[in-house]
Amino acid sequence: MSNSQTTHDVHIIGGGLAGSEAAWQLARRGVKVRLSEMRGSGEMTPAHQTDGLAELVCSNSFRSDDDTKNAVGLLHHEMRELDSIVMRAGETARVPAGSAMAVDRDVFSAAVERALSERPNITIVRERVDALPEAGLTIVATGPLTAQSLAQSIVGATGEERLAFFDAIAPIVHRDSIDMSKCWIQSRWNKRTEASNEDGDYINCPMTKDQYLEFHQGLIDAEKTDFKEWEKDTPYFDGCMPIEVMAARGVETLRYGPMKGVGLDNPYDTTEEHPQGRWPYAVVQLRQDNKLGTLWNMVGFQTKMKYGAQVELFRTIPGLENAEFARLGGLHRNTFLNSPQVLDRQLRLKAAPHIRFAGQVTGCEGYVESAAIGLVAGMMTANELAGRDWTPLPATTALGALLSHITGDAEASTFQPMNVNFGLFPPLHEVKKKQRKEAYTSRAKSDLKDWLATTGEAVPA
Repeated sequence: MSNSQTTHDVHIIGGGLAGSEAAWQLARRGVKVRLSEMRGSGEMTPAHQTDGLAELVCSNSFRSDDDTKNAVGLLHHEMRELDSIVMRAGETARVPAGSAMAVDRDVFSAAVERALSERPNITIVRERVDALPEAGLTIVATGPLTAQSLAQSIVGATGEERLAFFDAIAPIVHRDSIDMSKCWIQSRWNKRTEASNEDGDYINCPMTKDQYLEFHQGLIDAEKTDFKEWEKDTPYFDGCMPIEVMAARGVETLRYGPMKGVGLDNPYDTTEEHPQGRWPYAVVQLRQDNKLGTLWNMVGFQTKMKYGAQVELFRTIPGLENAEFARLGGLHRNTFLNSPQVLDRQLRLKAAPHIRFAGQVTGCEGYVESAAIGLVAGMMTANELAGRDWTPLPATTALGALLSHITGDAEASTFQPMNVNFGLFPPLHEVKKKQRKEAYTSRAKSDLKDWLATTGEAVPA
């Protein structure tokens, strides 16, 4: 499996999608890599079935391959332009899936492992790494089920404890899909932060008593996702209780929790006594989730409901009837950094800049996104070794938008794993809504082409 090389320039911990992609990008630039993978050393995670590199644990789909109207399809395109090993192996292992890209898991993993094994400057070592190295360029790509010993070392270095708890994710809505003729912007009791707009920090969606009672019953009745075996005994944060669990505690619980209407004046419900508007019976609040203001998260709406049930129920909320979701709610065991706080713009740990993080542990969600961050981490590290300044990827590209989000543009206080989506891109307000997806992808391809021409990053294999 591994060759006889004993020296290395970069140590990569984790042989999943991100670690494999980082190793490939470094090796094809002449860098010597030690790739440490725990599986195959007698160790195994609760989720994996094999010791193969880049094993696909859940779905066999890389989602849409449409690079003209879909953000993840655009990410596929950009990764191909940078000679991604994940995209290469994906083509080798591809199976019919319409406009999506799906693969044979075993063929895919074998193709990645074979390609890395054939590189003379990659040493693959089956070993468990228990602590962050104190020196030497390192990329940590251990994924959402990082081994406990290494996880504790990461906690010691970052101070951000997000380990072995249920990761409660609230849905995120595209701002331009919210019907503001039914909602209004206001902070409770008109208290605002310095960064807020002139009206307040929250979009408020009001409910009458009947609407609330119907919504409450919908939460109780909705189909939920089962916990996986290794999740069952893992506690969730008290402050991140699933909304359906709160609903089950009593019909009034939500009205005294995340859906309380006190201190909010509904301008669409005024009287002589309340000329500024009356307090709604209940309210759903959304808070800005990125610096661009294109994404807003539903406050307190972390959930274990199945995705279809979420869309159906949440579109009954006044103002969200036509909501488009950048991310739906979830609840699962996860290990990830609060990257906007602890990583710099080049994925380096601020407290120990010889260490980069890549993949899902940085707070990106999805196979392709994980591999993409590994790809960029590899490129950045190669530049650092060569003594070259890193030229940031344009934020108008899928790679650049995703990277910008996890390294500073997301709100650190509400940071949660995110798939790539057009809500992360600098907006094109001057383009008609129906034409924006094509405009986003066209702009991205042009800007990536210019970036490659300027930086020379498209080196031959």
